[in-house]
Amino acid sequence: MPSTPASNPPASGAVDLFTLLRDGVPRSRAELAAATGLSRATIGGRVDALLAAGLIAPAGAPESAGGRPSFRFGINPEAGVVGAIDVGATHLAVGLVDLTAHLVASATEPVPLAEDPAETLALAARLLEDLLRRHGMPSERLLAIGLGLPGPVDSRTGRPVNPPIMPGWNGVDVAALLREHLDVPVLVDNDVTLMALGERSAAWPDVDDMIVVKVATGIGSGLILGGRVHRGARGIAGDIGHAPLASPESVRCRCGNLDCLEAHAGWPAIIRQLGRAEITTGEHVLELVQSGDSEAIQHIRQAGREIGEVLTTVVQLVNPAVIVLAGSMTAAGEHVLAGVREAVYQRSAPLATDELRIVASTLGAQVALIGGGMLALEAALAPERVAAMIG
Repeated sequence: MPSTPASNPPASGAVDLFTLLRDGVPRSRAELAAATGLSRATIGGRVDALLAAGLIAPAGAPESAGGRPSFRFGINPEAGVVGAIDVGATHLAVGLVDLTAHLVASATEPVPLAEDPAETLALAARLLEDLLRRHGMPSERLLAIGLGLPGPVDSRTGRPVNPPIMPGWNGVDVAALLREHLDVPVLVDNDVTLMALGERSAAWPDVDDMIVVKVATGIGSGLILGGRVHRGARGIAGDIGHAPLASPESVRCRCGNLDCLEAHAGWPAIIRQLGRAEITTGEHVLELVQSGDSEAIQHIRQAGREIGEVLTTVVQLVNPAVIVLAGSMTAAGEHVLAGVREAVYQRSAPLATDELRIVASTLGAQVALIGGGMLALEAALAPERVAAMIG
């Protein structure tokens, strides 16, 4: 009987070569032979197998040192795409990410989070299918999907667990619902974890220890420790929005507890603190800040201090090199960033902060889609799937 693709030695060797090329550095056959210690003939056979499968392609013009011109090879970005879905409290964003982790297309619908997950996921599938059509990509080129949710996700099952702003989603098999529309592997995670993946991939590839903090309607963080995502035992590592905050004003959080950080520093808290009937959304608050309204600026700055107060403990615990602030509140400019820096730099140990950078994300709303693509690529380009493409 013929062997399976995953157990076929030539295919297995080609998979190893493909994995090496995923670092984004194009290499010639000679450079691949030097990097692996394999013969030129063996490398040539594996390169030919990857070329025939369409997984790699020549990168740049051939080089010549006086003899036969030599091509360098890299991952073929057109060999397939993965989907990314970012489910937010007030929006639904989708994107297509190529095999080199570049976001090639995206779309956003400003819709409130529905109680019915089936309705939301059906819309997400339609938006992805529309993106594929508009960019001339056949549906079979979609290899996997990474999906982020604004709430706790059990890392063992991929199911949301008691998400405060989406009670209708508790325990739902999100991946199975989405696969009813798009029959590809679906990976589900917390949205801020995906933002951390996106930030590291696109902006901080050389930083192994970093925290990404989303500040918007809710507050959460994603952790990259030792170059890997840290989710914790059940997937809620980084859920700082529900860390307790010492405050003279006792406020009930939507999770049911008193004085969570999110209840004092998220958009609903700032809107409540302003107490103006005409201010009902975060966008309204940003308009006040941009017009120079001193009270709005003061509340944004205080929100930053309170976030920084909680982050001080995190900094002492995990000692990150970079903290990136993301989410809609960062559109307030330096005000929230200054508040965070003030608290963290004043209250943390000097050794923890002397090289610590606290910055705002430069990727905007795309960061979660890039991270969703990174998550999906791990499934799409798993060794057994690459072997099947080759075999």
